Amino acid sequence: MNALIFAAGLGTRLKPLTDTMPKAMVPIHGKPLVQILIEKLKTIGVDHIVINVHHFAQQIIDFVEASNHFGIDIQFSDETDMLLETGGGLKKAACLFPNADPILVHNVDILSNADLLSLYNTATATTLLVSDRKTQRYLLFDADECLVGWVNMATGQVKSPHPELLEHDGDSTYFQQHSALKKHAFAGIQVFFPSLLPFMNTWQGKFSIIDFYLSICDKVPIHCHFDPQLQLLDVGKLDTIAKAEEWFQ
Repeated sequence: MNALIFAAGLGTRLKPLTDTMPKAMVPIHGKPLVQILIEKLKTIGVDHIVINVHHFAQQIIDFVEASNHFGIDIQFSDETDMLLETGGGLKKAACLFPNADPILVHNVDILSNADLLSLYNTATATTLLVSDRKTQRYLLFDADECLVGWVNMATGQVKSPHPELLEHDGDSTYFQQHSALKKHAFAGIQVFFPSLLPFMNTWQGKFSIIDFYLSICDKVPIHCHFDPQLQLLDVGKLDTIAKAEEWFQ
């Protein structure tokens, strides 16, 4: 079972902690975030992990190696020369997996009660874990729970390969009232099917995985998995560290 941990981010919202360490090494309840996630993934049967690294990359590498790779195959996708964002990071890391099985992709700073094994086993195509979290930016899904677009509710900006949605660019009212479309917030966890990699051939350097999905969702299905019981915490800011500590209490 394959997993990719996105750990390359600069962690600017966690300053001053990230002035001396990567966000993956920020301790929660006595353990770095990356260890918490590796152990969780190992528990559900993941035996091949790739971690992308950029900011203070060597700290993450040294920690994992000092822990004997936690008894599983862990490799590193080195982005120290250039931060590739989520899409570019996944494209570069994909070649490090030993097979073409689906890849469970997880942001290192996300804590949740998500049933990751069920998400992985039930996915029949690339699938995004989503929630009803209040935000200004939503992914749009049709009645079959397939991705069709993205909208910024504050500005009405729309991204979609579907002309009928682009006609409403700038009109957030339409997306507030259009019941045929489901608006969900991405949870930072997904199952990626490597069969999509050929579509990335024309994408170079750094790019967003969501922008990539929005460019091809009229050609291949990109599903969502909505869990009404999902509890999720993005450990992205200093004030969320205390909440994360409470999570483990």
